[in-house]
Amino acid sequence: MAKVVLRVKVPPVFNLTYYKKVVDNNQSITQREIRPLIQTIRGIQVIVDSDLAELYQVETKVLNKAVKRNLERFPDSFWFQLTELEDADLRFQFGTSRKSHGGRRYLPYVFTEQGVAMLSGVLRSKIAIKVSIEIINTFVEMRKMLFSNAALFSRIGMIELKQVEQDDKFEKVFKALEGGKLQNERGVFFDGQIFDAYSFVSDIIRSSLKSIILIDNYVDDTVLSLLGKRQGNVTATIFTKTINNQLNLDLQKYNSQYPEIRIELLKNAHDRFLIIDETELYHVGASLKDLGKKWFAFSKMNSELGKLLGLLNLQTETK
Repeated sequence: MAKVVLRVKVPPVFNLTYYKKVVDNNQSITQREIRPLIQTIRGIQVIVDSDLAELYQVETKVLNKAVKRNLERFPDSFWFQLTELEDADLRFQFGTSRKSHGGRRYLPYVFTEQGVAMLSGVLRSKIAIKVSIEIINTFVEMRKMLFSNAALFSRIGMIELKQVEQDDKFEKVFKALEGGKLQNERGVFFDGQIFDAYSFVSDIIRSSLKSIILIDNYVDDTVLSLLGKRQGNVTATIFTKTINNQLNLDLQKYNSQYPEIRIELLKNAHDRFLIIDETELYHVGASLKDLGKKWFAFSKMNSELGKLLGLLNLQTETK
């Protein structure tokens, strides 16, 4: 599932000096001021120990020591320590200069809503009790907001997922372009387009990584030369209805100098087919030796590939 990042306009980062003035004047810290301090980590809403320490007007190490003296009250569901990756992500979100998370020698701890409630009993100060109530109320309000907008977030997630899928499709296209393996699904070449047709088939042959199978009843030395454009480790097999003396001679000369091409008899085929790596099937409307001399069409027919390979295997086994 795609990660949904909700961007909400929030007040400036918590201002400790302002907060102390509020407390000194017996005013209440507001949810609006607390809300930017609550983060979602591991799918849970939490607040970082250093931010809590500022709210409670104690040092961070004092806060954590108080917790460690009462560990039986703070299970993992109440507080936990961030990993290096989580801490780095938090620094990235707020900037490395953020006072709350900079200059410490150990990874921060974070407190859940239940952990904040327990803290007020551990610290036992009027400020801690007063602030904890407001923090818990803020947790509750934010949870209500998330639940009430769950459908909206789900739609955002689906939109982002579709965008990821679309990006993946573009990535495949770009890779195909870079590798010279992007081919049209179908098309028509007209008389006189000899070079265009020849280049098109040459590119298909060069794209093969494993094997090439050609079904063509009219084969000569130009077809052997065309198959010679394949990579050196790629096997080549031709199925044709007739193997005459000239073709045999051409084949012997070719195989004596270049990677071998095998030729097998096949009486049942009329059209021309080109199979690449046993994964792509092209129907070609002209013999490879006559490319571009007359109008012909080509099309990709991968849906019929399994059936055609099965018939060829059966033909080979019955010999």
